[in-house]
Amino acid sequence: MSALSGIKVLDLTRIMAGPWSTMALADLGAEVWKIESLEGDDTRSWMPPATAGISTYYLSANRSKQSLAVDLRKPEGRQLILDLAAQADVVVENFLPASLKRLGLDYEALSAVNPRLIHCSITGYGRGNPMENRPGYDFIIQAESGFMSITGEKDGEPMRLGVAFIDLVTGMNAVQGILAALFEREKSGLGQSIDIALSDSALHFLANIASGYLNTGKVPQRYGNAHASIVPYQLFDTADGSIALAVGNDEQYRRLCLDVLERPDLYNDPRFTQNKSRTEHRTLLIPLLQAVFRAWPSDALIDALRAQAIPVGEVKDVAQALESETARYRQLVMSVEHPVAGEVRMVRSPLRFSRTPTVAAKAPPLHGQHTDEVLGRVLGKDEAELASLREAGVIL
Repeated sequence: MSALSGIKVLDLTRIMAGPWSTMALADLGAEVWKIESLEGDDTRSWMPPATAGISTYYLSANRSKQSLAVDLRKPEGRQLILDLAAQADVVVENFLPASLKRLGLDYEALSAVNPRLIHCSITGYGRGNPMENRPGYDFIIQAESGFMSITGEKDGEPMRLGVAFIDLVTGMNAVQGILAALFEREKSGLGQSIDIALSDSALHFLANIASGYLNTGKVPQRYGNAHASIVPYQLFDTADGSIALAVGNDEQYRRLCLDVLERPDLYNDPRFTQNKSRTEHRTLLIPLLQAVFRAWPSDALIDALRAQAIPVGEVKDVAQALESETARYRQLVMSVEHPVAGEVRMVRSPLRFSRTPTVAAKAPPLHGQHTDEVLGRVLGKDEAELASLREAGVIL
């Protein structure tokens, strides 16, 4: 049995942060009812890339869910949501607060029908402040949070990370909050509301960068692939490619110079022996190391570094990473059968349990695929009632 077996999640989210969180709950065994508009989740149209006309963006965040297509603009549609909320353990939504209040589906309305309900709101800037109804998008938050100012080449323009990582970490923060609230409910018997903001997640994720500024007043700068506080810690060219080298302490640096490169002069120089001094003299040290590395073939250099337990990696593209030994050993790539696209490949959950494994994945649902099944099983709607709702344009 999986960890969240028996937990029912009403998913009122779309795009990435919310669906990422509810997919994690589905991986853990929760039954997730994904409520989509009659037009469908926005990401169904985000392509290319696509497979059999289906957006791979949508496929990335919606496995193992049940899709219901419901028009929340209609009173009957809103009543269906209230009825489902009464049966659910968790509701996750990423509407603007004003929108949900206008629809009569805010926390106050939902908790009135189910006091045990765990409600998680995901917004750009959080609730209860003048910005609560400002839309939040990962790219905008990357720009506003300072992340783009520390990403990219030193003399280049600010750069976003190539994946919507603030959406993703916000989704995982939502999962943390939901699991903690479910645990607390076991003691109190009561639900509660969780307020998750992309902007909060971004600033929290600045981690040591935030700490550095808050405690020194020094504004962090871009270092390209180098590290502000550790040297050498960056890409280096070799005779036939490049490597990622991360020398994390002075002992590793000693082994690099003496045991791998056989260059005691690069270790004995007092400017290079300790990390603090190496960071202060990086403009002198890095060219010296680069000149040595260019004489080595990548494979030979990586083998020599790993033999001395010095962290090093190959620079791979996405295809190479997903076909790597690491991916194979950890069985990270899996396949599910999709009713339209056939075999769909995806990356499995990173969570590994000894006793309560994640569930066997199911294909991301077609738009409205489970509307009749869920409304019939959970709310007891018969064929006549479902037909009436379809005829009125409330469901697909």
